[in-house]
Amino acid sequence: MLNDKITTCRICADRFAATHTRHAPRPVAWFQPRTPILIAGQAPGMRVHESGRPFDDRSGDRLRDWMGLDKGQFYDRKTVSFLPTAFCFPGYDARGSDLPPPPICWETWHKAVMDHIGPPQVRLIIGTYAIARHLGRKGPLSAIIADWRSFPVGTFVLPHPSWRNTGWLKRNPVFETDVLPVMRAAIRQCMPS
Repeated sequence: MLNDKITTCRICADRFAATHTRHAPRPVAWFQPRTPILIAGQAPGMRVHESGRPFDDRSGDRLRDWMGLDKGQFYDRKTVSFLPTAFCFPGYDARGSDLPPPPICWETWHKAVMDHIGPPQVRLIIGTYAIARHLGRKGPLSAIIADWRSFPVGTFVLPHPSWRNTGWLKRNPVFETDVLPVMRAAIRQCMPS
């Protein structure tokens, strides 16, 4: 099974051992075929690395609020799949900053996972690394999100729900006033009755 292959992947073991955190890989693979919602994020953080559940942190609390879902709905594997650009926590650098998702993970697993899941009804693309990978878009996040109507139907671009982006959210109210209501409505339409 593909999930099992990913959770036992160790292609980045040497890379992670050389980071400031010197951690072992722990891929967090949480997906199954034909789920209506796909959350395409960046990479797990330290808390997710420890728990083994995607967005099992304060960022997840904010993301669930944005989506209008409770934890049970969010973690229902029949409804929501997660496809990060890297399945493992990349580690911290010497200053304690997150390292970027290693490209080898995307190159190795992305196509197989998308073929396995199939096309979702709603796709949430979260953060600059994921936006670049999934949409080929780079540049200011505010400009990309302001262009949200140009994306394929059911595709929504989100800033990372980290508390670090609270200032960005205040400076860019269009995300909460225009994007979130349409996104929530799309999510509600594909939720089981």
